[in-house]
Amino acid sequence: MRSESDTARRVSSAEGGTAGTPGVEEEGPETASVDGAPGRSMADEALRFDHVSMVFPDGTHAVDDVSLSVKPGEFVTIVGPSGCGKSTLLRIASGLETNTSGSLFVRRKSLGYVFQDATLLPWRTVGKNIELLAELQGIDKAARAKLVESTVDLVGLKGFEDKYPKQLSGGMRMRASLARSLVLEPKVFLFDEPFGSLDEITRERLNGELLRLFQLEGFAALFITHSITEAVYLSTRVAVMSARPGRILAEFAVPFPYPRTHDLRYDPTFAQLSGEISHALRGAHT
Repeated sequence: MRSESDTARRVSSAEGGTAGTPGVEEEGPETASVDGAPGRSMADEALRFDHVSMVFPDGTHAVDDVSLSVKPGEFVTIVGPSGCGKSTLLRIASGLETNTSGSLFVRRKSLGYVFQDATLLPWRTVGKNIELLAELQGIDKAARAKLVESTVDLVGLKGFEDKYPKQLSGGMRMRASLARSLVLEPKVFLFDEPFGSLDEITRERLNGELLRLFQLEGFAALFITHSITEAVYLSTRVAVMSARPGRILAEFAVPFPYPRTHDLRYDPTFAQLSGEISHALRGAHT
């Protein structure tokens, strides 16, 4: 049976709480040479995949020759068929998987990761879950309390600090998961389809709250979803992946300024862009 420490450190390792991985350039030097690739400036990039491929030990070819970058203050979303390797890219970026070939450049020392499930520890209160990463970083109790207080306000969970995960709705659990990652103010945020299991109204509400946090914090975001509407509403850029092995087939710039209102979803230009992405995605299934 896993101890609290074992489980907590598994969550922490995916959210920037571990030391660097060999062969991965992390925040620090402005240029790097990895896997024989020439040094390139990281000054304006938070995350970059350069010709990344991944073949699992059982022979499954998950992703192939993926090149994609995310700059600070940019929100990039990947859409693609189920099983095409979208989540694998996030796991590579976080250090949970190691790419077979190609180069990865990531500011992993300041990275947040929100999973498909909230992954809250059921025996810890909301407040204790939110402070988990700060606790593992050795931040003292008084400072952690201040971080939790400010983060709880950001995600709209004030008054629920002493509740346990089982006492929360699905949407509130995802807010707590988001708050846990926000507490260390990451510069890079990975989102693995965090709202996919929620009802449409809750999902749209959390989309709006996520965009508010994105504008406030200015992090670089890489988001995974199956919803084209969600992708266009959130993003500065949308990338379409092929069926496995996943490749980037097309990228679409999203022209709408922030902040974005709910009614943007009914704008004719929004509908046109969504249709173009849908057309590319249908091609991804062939």
